[in-house]
Amino acid sequence: MDDIEKYNKTGYIAAIARGHNAGVCLLKDGEVVFSIEEERLSRRKYDGGPYASMVEILKYTDKIDYLVVAHTQSLDDRSTGRVDYSGDDVYTGIARKLGLIDRYVQEQKHPQVIDLSHIHHKLHAACAFYRSGFDKAVAVIVDGAGTFIPVKNSISGETTVFEVESIFSCDYPNDIFALYKHYGTGEASPGAFYPDFASDSIGEPGKTHQALFTDKAGIVKVYEAVTQYCGFSAIEAGKTMGLFPYGKPNDMVPKLFKKEGYYSLSDRNFIIPTYPNASIVNSGLYPFIDENPASDKKEDWTTLQNRRDLAYAVQKESQKECLDLIYKAVQLSGCKNVVFSGGYGLNCVANYYYLEHLKKDGINFYAEPVSNDAGTAMGAAMLFYYSLTQSKEKKVDEPTLYLGPKRTYSAEQIEIACNQEGVELTDATNEEVVKIITDKNIVSVFQGASENGPRALGNRSILYDPRDPDGKDHVNKVKHREYFRPFAGTILHEYVHEWFDLRGMDETPHMMYAVNCQPGIGEKIPSIIHVDGTCRIQSVKREQNPLYYDLIKEFHKQTECPIIFNTSFNLGGEPLVETLDDAVRTLVNSEIEYLFLPEYGKLIKVANK
Repeated sequence: MDDIEKYNKTGYIAAIARGHNAGVCLLKDGEVVFSIEEERLSRRKYDGGPYASMVEILKYTDKIDYLVVAHTQSLDDRSTGRVDYSGDDVYTGIARKLGLIDRYVQEQKHPQVIDLSHIHHKLHAACAFYRSGFDKAVAVIVDGAGTFIPVKNSISGETTVFEVESIFSCDYPNDIFALYKHYGTGEASPGAFYPDFASDSIGEPGKTHQALFTDKAGIVKVYEAVTQYCGFSAIEAGKTMGLFPYGKPNDMVPKLFKKEGYYSLSDRNFIIPTYPNASIVNSGLYPFIDENPASDKKEDWTTLQNRRDLAYAVQKESQKECLDLIYKAVQLSGCKNVVFSGGYGLNCVANYYYLEHLKKDGINFYAEPVSNDAGTAMGAAMLFYYSLTQSKEKKVDEPTLYLGPKRTYSAEQIEIACNQEGVELTDATNEEVVKIITDKNIVSVFQGASENGPRALGNRSILYDPRDPDGKDHVNKVKHREYFRPFAGTILHEYVHEWFDLRGMDETPHMMYAVNCQPGIGEKIPSIIHVDGTCRIQSVKREQNPLYYDLIKEFHKQTECPIIFNTSFNLGGEPLVETLDDAVRTLVNSEIEYLFLPEYGKLIKVANK
């Protein structure tokens, strides 16, 4: 961050995350203007180039003071591509062509463009820390593969390693530095531990950290290997989390992690890393695990017990490894405020498991809802802002996810969006909409700014009656989702403790925990209770989302049930809807018939078959 001291304007800071789950975050004087994933605009799941998101900036300002870039590999890497005669990388070039930054490149590197790709895990840590509300914290990052870092190797000379798991000490304004890192390497390595490893290569000159180098798969890559073994893509680890309760403990499944000296590491005979950032299950060595189904016909692998049991094993073992890492973080830092991020941070089953142990030790825990790589855009923007200003003022006391671009629609625009065959637009009240829901109809809801991250929290949601015992199968079929995937619920905050065990938490507004029901509750809301008796729950106060709260309150009035079935407003394999046009198009192309616009008191009905 050498350029920070040269240029001290603090107006608009735009940060982009490139790679999978690309996105953009725009700050104005340290406050988030909007933050969005590219896939919401491009309509391509996991889109890696934040081009449409950069264009979105122009709706708020025609100039930015800084463009901050997050990734795992530097903009100087020629693989990022170049544009025209300038030699700019594509992102600098697009910003220049959009007029967002100055037209002319100075000193071959535009002073407005700050590349923070060399500190990927630190950006995850920054996002979680600045949004947690803690004055001081220790950050635990469990990720697939972070920054690719060149290091000196005594055997082969210079080699490249990549971040796997990291621990950071965090304090205002920008005192975020590594205490521990587990590095993955493609070279044969039995494991090497350095208690005082120089941090210069990760942007912390003069500092050191504990470093562990191994050629074994990290926690996330073990989980991803099992995910692929179950028939999903590596990035669909959430499906494995949904499948795990269908499995059981099985002695025929080898241990995924083994104690090697002081550390527990993945079994390389069973989980084979494929450098740099993938892994596979070595199923051929284990008859029970053999990936070839007994039948010659194409089968749904999730119905096979070996897949289910391995999903069970990876969930149970990986969350124990993460808990050990959390305790290591507390021990290294002496701090009992823990923030958690990286790809594994979205594992709501594990997040709830940690609480069972941490609360009794007086450890406060915050799981960052935007733990995927899109969150590094927010982390980069905030870290740069605090580095620039040296301000100790917290900009976030209560984290929110309603951070998408603010969208408003005139009556004429709504009518134009509905100007299609079979689409009907009428006025509607909460009372009328609830009657439609209780009549076993699916109702989607669209309002305000979209939710950042993968959770739908009432602004881009699909709603249903949680009391319907067939609701899970029905909505999964309509959304084209797998049979085993559970659904979430949103509950009025004043009832959350009566209905669920939050293990010491006051609330759970971001749907980051799969929690146990209180006795007798599960039978009341069968469509949102998973096979293990848990529910991924969102509690909502009126001040957090007034229109959504009032709708659920009306549902409670009519049914005596203070919780509503809530899932993301999309179809299987698609991003969440972002615009009204996206919403109407989803209705037209699905079996969903109703779309409620509570801001406008309007109901859209599509006569689907």
